[in-house]
Amino acid sequence: MLFFSLSLPAGAGGWSPLTSDRYQWLEVSLGERTKITAVATQGRYGSSDWLTSYLLMFSDTGHNWKQYRQEDSIGSFPGNSNADSVVQYKLQQPAFARFLRLIPLAWNPSGRIGLRLETYGCPYSSDVVSLDDGSSSLVYRLSPGPRRSSRDVVSLKFKTLRNSGTLLHAEGEEGLSLSLELERGKLQLLLKQGSSSEPRRVASLGSLLDDQHWHYIAVERHSSHLNLTVDKHTERVQIPAEFSHWDMEQVGKPAISRRNFHGCLENLLYNDLNLIELAKDKDHQVTVVGNVTFSCAEPVSIAVTFPGPQSFLQLPGPTASSSAGVSVGFQFRTWNKAGLLLTFALPQEGGVVWLYLSEARLRLQIHKAGRTLLELTAGSALNDGQWHSVELNSRRGRLTVAVDKDEGGVAHASSSITAGGQLFFGGKKDSQECLNPFSIFQGCMRLLSVENQPVDLIMVQQRLLGNYSHLLIDMCGIIDRCSPSRCEHGGRCSQSWTVFHCNCSDSGYSGATCRSSVYEQSCEAYKHNGNTSGHFYIDVDGSGPIKPQLVYCNMTEENTWMVIQHNNTELTRLQPSPGGNQHLVHFDYSTEEEQLSAAISQSEHCEQELSYQCIKGVFACVCVSEGSPFSWWLGGPGPGRVRTYWGGAQPGSQQCACGLQGDCVDPQHYCNCDADRMEWTEDSGLLTHKESLPVRSLVLGDIQRPGSEAAYRVGPLRCHGDKNFWNAAFFDKETSYLHFPTFHGELSADISFLFKTTASSGVFLENLGIKDFIRIELSSSTQVVFSFDVGNGPLEVRVESSVPLNDNRWHRVRAERNIKEASLRLDGLPAATQEAPTDGHFHLQLNSQLFIEVSASFKSGTSISYTFKEPYELSRNSSALPSSIYSDMTLRGENVSLSFRTNQSPAVLFYVSSYYREYLALLINKHDMLEVRYKMDNSRDVEVLRSRVRSLANGQLHTVSIRRLTDSVSVQVKLPHYFVKFFLALMLPSSESDEMDPDLARLVSLGFAGCLSVVQFNSISPLKAALLHPDTSPVIITGPLVQSNCGSSAAANPYAAENTHHLSEVTVSARKQLENISSLKEEQRTALKT
Repeated sequence: MLFFSLSLPAGAGGWSPLTSDRYQWLEVSLGERTKITAVATQGRYGSSDWLTSYLLMFSDTGHNWKQYRQEDSIGSFPGNSNADSVVQYKLQQPAFARFLRLIPLAWNPSGRIGLRLETYGCPYSSDVVSLDDGSSSLVYRLSPGPRRSSRDVVSLKFKTLRNSGTLLHAEGEEGLSLSLELERGKLQLLLKQGSSSEPRRVASLGSLLDDQHWHYIAVERHSSHLNLTVDKHTERVQIPAEFSHWDMEQVGKPAISRRNFHGCLENLLYNDLNLIELAKDKDHQVTVVGNVTFSCAEPVSIAVTFPGPQSFLQLPGPTASSSAGVSVGFQFRTWNKAGLLLTFALPQEGGVVWLYLSEARLRLQIHKAGRTLLELTAGSALNDGQWHSVELNSRRGRLTVAVDKDEGGVAHASSSITAGGQLFFGGKKDSQECLNPFSIFQGCMRLLSVENQPVDLIMVQQRLLGNYSHLLIDMCGIIDRCSPSRCEHGGRCSQSWTVFHCNCSDSGYSGATCRSSVYEQSCEAYKHNGNTSGHFYIDVDGSGPIKPQLVYCNMTEENTWMVIQHNNTELTRLQPSPGGNQHLVHFDYSTEEEQLSAAISQSEHCEQELSYQCIKGVFACVCVSEGSPFSWWLGGPGPGRVRTYWGGAQPGSQQCACGLQGDCVDPQHYCNCDADRMEWTEDSGLLTHKESLPVRSLVLGDIQRPGSEAAYRVGPLRCHGDKNFWNAAFFDKETSYLHFPTFHGELSADISFLFKTTASSGVFLENLGIKDFIRIELSSSTQVVFSFDVGNGPLEVRVESSVPLNDNRWHRVRAERNIKEASLRLDGLPAATQEAPTDGHFHLQLNSQLFIEVSASFKSGTSISYTFKEPYELSRNSSALPSSIYSDMTLRGENVSLSFRTNQSPAVLFYVSSYYREYLALLINKHDMLEVRYKMDNSRDVEVLRSRVRSLANGQLHTVSIRRLTDSVSVQVKLPHYFVKFFLALMLPSSESDEMDPDLARLVSLGFAGCLSVVQFNSISPLKAALLHPDTSPVIITGPLVQSNCGSSAAANPYAAENTHHLSEVTVSARKQLENISSLKEEQRTALKT
């Protein structure tokens, strides 16, 4: 592990620029490309100078910086809250760079920018090749001979400034080939079958890959599919059968002048074989042609980012010697349809020139005295995120505006203009005389030139040329929010600079990300809504991947039937066929296979009529042809399996209904049509075993004999009952609950249910993570609340009903959260929504079971003790306790959480102790303040930390979390109007005693009256064990313990109108004590008492 340090944590000094503003930065050269895994910051020693927020940038060259983002969204890092504590962040994805730049965003308002920095990483080595012209190539030819491999892996990294070119090409036998090509900054996977065919695009992945930063690509071929990976995103692609055992003959970067690649490749691997290393060693299997160098020669291209409304770049206009006209050029890229690109005054005419985007087209206007004198338009669809060039020229009475040279369009006018003293790009400095009448420009620019002279943007950055505000210079901060698309179910993604939108038209889904189906999941649900019989679209899996299907819902009978038709439900007669002894018929259903299987699985009961009529036929006889029947049918999933039983009989019986009932026309046979009579006989009945449905095809035999006739009919598939709809649970006590596995919905999730109740409040469901959570509750008799936290702080959505919800009638709740918003629907009321932060956390990370809270009401004198057995006790009686108990005995770290509600103070809420004298206690003191006491070393006094927030014994619900890792403790308190967090240090024990601290013992003797809920100690839930398993858990209950729903937050919502209050951070040095502690045995005896 290598690290860079600017003043170690224990050292003095640090970095502090002369001016504290957002235009300062600290740049670190690591000497060589390094794999950077973490950064740590600290304030300036002995001062009030520290950062509270900052950006991280990385670069290979010291130019073209790239901002590091967490979760592809979060750009800024939280910093410090004092000058002494160290805050370290492990990067979710390591960064590979030679240079690091830290840009302060915010700092202590009572101080200045101040920083001590440490970076962590390790050396990074690679093999690089540069390909700079169309004739350059590097090709590896495999050794001849049969291989018949069903798996190949090709991987590489690349960087380029061009948005098109062939990166990789692989050829093999029979003219089969595979290519990876850049097209408009996206990676295309093309397959070619035969030398005469055209390549076919089978996948497209990635975006903005022409940003001159390293991008990772991997193609992994399996027998029936490919896995294509670009950076962190992987797509599975089905491939033609010819490629299943395709032997590659050569692979590499070819010389294709039509689509040549200009840029660098790194670590080009074929099945772990390093092709660049082989090329360096001049291996005979590698052919290198053209201008190929084994280093990455990177052109310097300085871009500038305009992120917001206050951004502008001011440059001096043309000199007096060029007063005959004006010439300005630049390139830009953006997602916005509108925005001001350039403006300048006309000194002689007294007017102003505006060059701007409108409806994704380039427009130029000349204004004077409030009138538009001239307007030109060029180009279209310029908000596609690609680089577009703009040239504005005015010479000899002719004005020209060109976009993308000849490709984008040129507009001319017989006019001449001359620029004034200053040119403003992307916006304009605030001025009362001239306000910007157009939208702001958000995007990137590069290759700026004035009078055909390039503009040195580094001089601008150093304040040596022009002026600027709120710019990011030497980087392009564009992000493609539609790659990969967050729109589900085929929704079409579009975007602006800051947000994306999903067009859900014709998809059958709605919502911000097209997740919620506009259709019900079954005919049962339509009937519940008051519909009558008719054709309806049903979406059997709701927000899942299966598409909606059109079915007929028959609601006229006692059961609500879903009817799915196929291509032939009529009685069909068969004539004798001299040419063959069998007739085969297939049935095509009106829904797709996935839809059909899901509909059958979801239904309580399904049936299908199967009827066969015959004259002089042998239908299913098993006594001929060596026991094989003449006729059978295929049914079940996919193509179906052979079935030899018939309507009304049991699977595997090789009988018809009459054989089962014993009333066949010939008692010697099990089917009427086996009687071989000269009169019409019939075998019919219902197939009711869902595993055998639907009927896919019929195979009918013995149809060639003269005089024999037959007819068959296979009815539509009919199903009733919805397992997902009628799956009610009855909660007859306040302590009733259900629990399910952890709810998984990192990026998007939806929950829907029906409820009816006479209670005025209660929690419907809750799922917790370390910090994240979701909860849906009835907060009052007329209000439902959906609350959650994904790392941006608690948010909630409320729906108010005009009628009581505790009327013992069914009410429907539908909640959805995605990376754009959260929504809550109640019955037919309008949906309530809560937008998600544009650049915030969006991964919901839960780890507990999905359950309704377990809580208990305590009275004075009530207590629960939960004791951990010693290791030797467990070994003597290994069946006494679960083995997980032992794993929680060592106190290297704990996670403790609970919720409480009380009107008593003082009161002890929670107490952890060992058989020695160390302990950790959580209590409310006599001033109604939260207090944490701990004593983990006899040589030290009891440490006491108190919150500044009073009135905790107010009868409202409060939540406390205590987390310890080695020598530090973190305490978080969630109150109705506060979120409090503070830290303390914790030592392991060093002397033996069984006595309780006298003052603490006095407080314990007072007892506790109130409510405790969701008490958790690591993986142990002592309160739940006491309430639900008191006889089998190692708990001792003293006094009256009453199960209750007092843990519901309905009476006091802890997340409304949340403010932030900071406690003084207390850090207790533990270095010397830790040296003494390290020799303690891990088998230390501990006990938890609550």
